[in-house]
Amino acid sequence: MSSNERTFRELGLSEFLLRSLDELGYEKPTPIQSASIDPLMAGKDIIGQAQTGTGKTGAFALPLLNKIDMKINAPQILVLAPTRELAVQVAEAFGSYAKHMKGFHVLPIYGGQSMQQQLNALKRSLHK
Repeated sequence: MSSNERTFRELGLSEFLLRSLDELGYEKPTPIQSASIDPLMAGKDIIGQAQTGTGKTGAFALPLLNKIDMKINAPQILVLAPTRELAVQVAEAFGSYAKHMKGFHVLPIYGGQSMQQQLNALKRSLHK
């Protein structure tokens, strides 16, 4: 079976992620997801490139969310985005994928907003 014929379950994702993906209507991983999820789950660094709309956010978000330890009350994922719009889009995708992770919070932080307000929001948003 080629890598683009694998299922999300075969990629070893947690049940909470599989449930969210099913609810979002995702049937199988895209090529960028198939190529990225295994090495990222293994803790390796990758560089990926794909067209808009091919699932790049899921390619890195899903394995990162799979590794979240909800017992650790500190930020565990940092995603850098070049624009405010992309930061918000990525945060929304993380929220959609993690919707069944009880207590999970995502917070986009970007320029043009009060730094103190964002730091306070970060402190409040840590899962408990």
